[in-house]
Amino acid sequence: MDRFSPAALGRLLTVGEVAQRSGLAVSALHFYETKGLISSIRTRGNQRRYGRDVLRRLGIIKVAQRVGIPLSEIQAAFESLPQGRTPTAADWQTLSGLWKDDLDERIRQLSLLRDRLAGCIGCGCLSIESCPLRNPGDRLGREGPGARLLEEEG
Repeated sequence: MDRFSPAALGRLLTVGEVAQRSGLAVSALHFYETKGLISSIRTRGNQRRYGRDVLRRLGIIKVAQRVGIPLSEIQAAFESLPQGRTPTAADWQTLSGLWKDDLDERIRQLSLLRDRLAGCIGCGCLSIESCPLRNPGDRLGREGPGARLLEEEG
């Protein structure tokens, strides 16, 4: 901790300040840190201190999670950035571009499900053998007994 003067430490944020400003629980900050999504330095008293750029990283994490991006993909995206640099607006364009195709596909799948769901519930069959939504053409029956996961192509 010798490389940080008391004045430099004063410009850093405590874990409580980051939690308050980001709207996240302290435990979430600790979790993100263990996952390598954010980083802190430690004081001589072993207290965490964060650079102000952590607030931008947390903002990106919150937005990405809100649209369903897994933490592993967020971490991979952060690893593509130069180490220690605060993400810029251009970085956000790059990161969001990486996730766009995946989001478009999820939207397509959800729209397909939404459009077919009313018909399935409305038909009243609820037949696992003939339901066109859950088991089109009884494809799962040909694969043998047991549970199956089927994502129908649109």
